[in-house]
Amino acid sequence: MDAESSNSTSLKGKAKSSSEREIDIFAVQCAECQKWRKLNSQEDYELVRSRQLEKEFVCEELEGVSCEDAGDIEYDSSNTWALEKPGLPETPEGFKRSYVMRKDYSKMDVYYVTSTGKKFKTLAEIEAFIEANEEFKNAPLEDFSFTAPEVMEDTVPKPSKEDE
Repeated sequence: MDAESSNSTSLKGKAKSSSEREIDIFAVQCAECQKWRKLNSQEDYELVRSRQLEKEFVCEELEGVSCEDAGDIEYDSSNTWALEKPGLPETPEGFKRSYVMRKDYSKMDVYYVTSTGKKFKTLAEIEAFIEANEEFKNAPLEDFSFTAPEVMEDTVPKPSKEDE
């Protein structure tokens, strides 16, 4: 990994089937030791990612963890990795940021899903939904970002004979 990826947040995913891929690990890289640390939830991950521009993550932010400890995971090609831009806002309450890896691993698509399961692909759809639903009026539009994580090409699985 190059220097530009230091102190990155990462999504690490596994293919469930040839057409469905899910994020199963949310991780952050320590600014001091460069080790990758797993976070307990997507919410924890988004909190760290949202404040990275103001405050770099260090291992000691996690209870009982220091730079002296072994890393939680290694950056390798056993799973597909995607790195997100630091400073993206936390997802507003009542919504979940959802990531879908394209079948060809070329990129990830970002969606927002409500607690009722309604899925949004654009800011205009979210704006119309918020205007029509009083209980979501406190969700600021600037807290929704469709900026997609960058899929790390060196971790993309090589096509199998049956995929060709």
